[in-house]
Amino acid sequence: MPAKTGREYVDRIDRAEADVWIGGEPVKGKISEHPAFKNLMKTQSKLYDLQNAPAKQAQLTYSSPLTNDRVGLSYLIPKTKEDLTKRRMMFQVWARQSFGLLGRSPDYMNTAMMVFGAAAPVFGEYADNVKNYYEFSREHDLSLTHTFVQPQVDRSSLYLEMEEEPIAAQIVDKTKDGIVIQGARLLATQGATTDEIMVFPSGMQLWQSKGDNPLAYAFAIPNNTPGLKFICREGYDDGESSMFDRPLSSQFEEVDTLVVFDHVTVPWDRVFVAGDAHMANRLYTETSFNEHAVHQVVSRQVVKTEFMLGLISTLVETINIGEYQHVHEKVSEVIIALETMKGLLLSSETQAKLNKWGTMTPDNQPLLAAMNYYPRIYPRMTEILQTLGASGLVTLPKESDFHSELRDDLDKYMKASNANAYDRVKLFRLAWDTCMSSFGTRETQYERYFFGDPVRLAGRLFHGYDKTPYINRVKDFLA
Repeated sequence: MPAKTGREYVDRIDRAEADVWIGGEPVKGKISEHPAFKNLMKTQSKLYDLQNAPAKQAQLTYSSPLTNDRVGLSYLIPKTKEDLTKRRMMFQVWARQSFGLLGRSPDYMNTAMMVFGAAAPVFGEYADNVKNYYEFSREHDLSLTHTFVQPQVDRSSLYLEMEEEPIAAQIVDKTKDGIVIQGARLLATQGATTDEIMVFPSGMQLWQSKGDNPLAYAFAIPNNTPGLKFICREGYDDGESSMFDRPLSSQFEEVDTLVVFDHVTVPWDRVFVAGDAHMANRLYTETSFNEHAVHQVVSRQVVKTEFMLGLISTLVETINIGEYQHVHEKVSEVIIALETMKGLLLSSETQAKLNKWGTMTPDNQPLLAAMNYYPRIYPRMTEILQTLGASGLVTLPKESDFHSELRDDLDKYMKASNANAYDRVKLFRLAWDTCMSSFGTRETQYERYFFGDPVRLAGRLFHGYDKTPYINRVKDFLA
């Protein structure tokens, strides 16, 4: 079956009737009509429609090696550097539909499945399961959520779970039908609005582990699997706000979820790892997962930085503050961020090499640098936006105020040097939704912790970066 349309995406999610809860109540009826999810699903529908648009099809799809149908380009196993460039351009066409604010657009997990499918032998006895699922995902154009974060009961390094009933989701049984999972996982973004969930092993708990471990598993199952429940955090979109009042959250609010596994049976043909801690660790280290996943993320973050530069520059122009040197300095920080991220991304592609599985893989070193840089610079960009917007971000009328008897007052007192009151407030509400609303602050926290603890990321860069040539150069000089 070819790359799906937006309508097919919506219909599929509605028919699944997954067990989704929000605000203490289960979602009943069509989820695409629920206030918390309908606008996101409309946005995501546009992504799927775009890949079927004649003008974009060649850029967003390729011919399936099984059927010759057009399938999503994010599933392509790159064999050349040109393939990597094609994938990056596809990522960024989709990312520009949301200004890079959809952190879990479908191409992210499509990339993960591509990596695993290409490196299926890593999974040993489950290699065929992985390969088959990759092909199934590609041919059916699945939308996937995922989770690999354990509940934060106790984050001390010595914590061991001693509860009678598992808290962290784990294998509690193996039957003829499959593995049985009990417990919970955090942060399945878009858990309510995707077809299936991919569950990764949580690396931190397994690095020192050998042999059989109930936390060492990987699998993928439909979101409507019996015993699987998605508990959503508070939504930042009420489904009723206009695009004037909440221009971003009314379109791009993804809703993160707590996932509860109540003795969920994962069929054997959907199991990728089943208790083998060594294999669970190899899943990350031997498949080139990091390189390809980060390549997609950095491609999106470049687009997000383009948006931040455009928004900040428009604000500067609108309220006529471009004469001040501190403004030059702040906008220059954003320009430097954009050029740095672009440079790291392109560096990873130009230095790409074939991995042991024959997959053209971006160079990990610049990607590790990007992983460490962006969690620090994105919060700084939101701070710059807050600083330049100043008190103008605090006193903001709503669209309804402009359609009331207050219009004359607003037109007089809310205008800017280079914009009328309506357009100025519209711009400032966009800035507010980017850096101050619940949606905007979640975006900041999301980027700050996208790849985990920034301190551990620095340690990963320290240990993973090859410093030997530079050390030898200094030692040669000293000798």
